[in-house]
Amino acid sequence: MEKYITDERTGLKYELVGDYYIIAGEDEQEEERNPIGIWGQRHLRYLKHHRKVVYANLLTSGKLPEYLANIDQQASEMFERLVKQMAAAEGITEHLKATDQMAWVRKMNNIINSAKEIINISIIYEE
Repeated sequence: MEKYITDERTGLKYELVGDYYIIAGEDEQEEERNPIGIWGQRHLRYLKHHRKVVYANLLTSGKLPEYLANIDQQASEMFERLVKQMAAAEGITEHLKATDQMAWVRKMNNIINSAKEIINISIIYEE
């Protein structure tokens, strides 16, 4: 028996699994999708609870995954950029990390928390 067959009438592709043919999934589409990270998930939660009409419109139009992936990408890029810029502005260097690790950790945690707040206000929980 062949591993894959295609039904000419419907155009569906079937895969042989054990003794049965089942509809084969579209592997290419799954690879193209970007997983939605923490920023996209936070925005999704915000939309569900505070922007129900926007959430419903995106969900019914099928644009929700693409929208959330875009938000996640924007927020991730902004987070990385902010952390680098704020660390440079504060003078946090690898030398500080090597000489006084606890001071470096305190300062980096402060910068990371500040960057998260900026992203939450400007992208995730926008009004």
